[in-house]
Amino acid sequence: MAHGEEKVDATEKTLGVVREMAAAMEEHRAELTQLDSAIGDGDHGTNMHRGFQAALERLETSEPSTPADVLKVVSMALVSKVGGAAGPLYGTAFLRASSALPGEGKPSAADVAAALEAALQGIKQRGRAEPGDKTMVDALEPAVRAARESGGEGVAAMLRAAASAAAEGAEATIPLTARKGRASYLGARSAGHKDPGAASTAYLLAAAARALEAS
Repeated sequence: MAHGEEKVDATEKTLGVVREMAAAMEEHRAELTQLDSAIGDGDHGTNMHRGFQAALERLETSEPSTPADVLKVVSMALVSKVGGAAGPLYGTAFLRASSALPGEGKPSAADVAAALEAALQGIKQRGRAEPGDKTMVDALEPAVRAARESGGEGVAAMLRAAASAAAEGAEATIPLTARKGRASYLGARSAGHKDPGAASTAYLLAAAARALEAS
């Protein structure tokens, strides 16, 4: 495959990932809102759905030429359309991920693992959250670890491993007491509920894996 064709193919695959992520946010909108109603503002599912629909609309008109460009457009859409803490956090995650990807060519599994790592560090810095605080970090941190450990299995397999680890991490937030965000106001009453940000993180990673497995 010529270099230009490879770049177009990689960009198209990244667009497919975003479409699958948008579909996942639509599918799980009610569930995420229900989770957020228990320990937050009750709008996480609605906000994430709106943000990814806005991302799809922007991508139709912006004609991104690289995977990094795609993620930058998603970042801007999420910051402008997703309310609460999730917009800036996810916006930062996608922006940092885009900066970690190569400007040319097809991203390797190592490139994508580095992008996940950059997203995690961006979220930690922006939200000042650590593992155990009952946030999306509890899903993304084990996902990054799994991505690093998956080796040379290819991007789709690596993302599948990351998504599985993220799902386990999200489940593990249920008994935790929240130490960050609105849920922390509830104190001990926040225990017994899955963190909605951790849940959406796991769904987004699963969507990315699904899109690349199908491509």
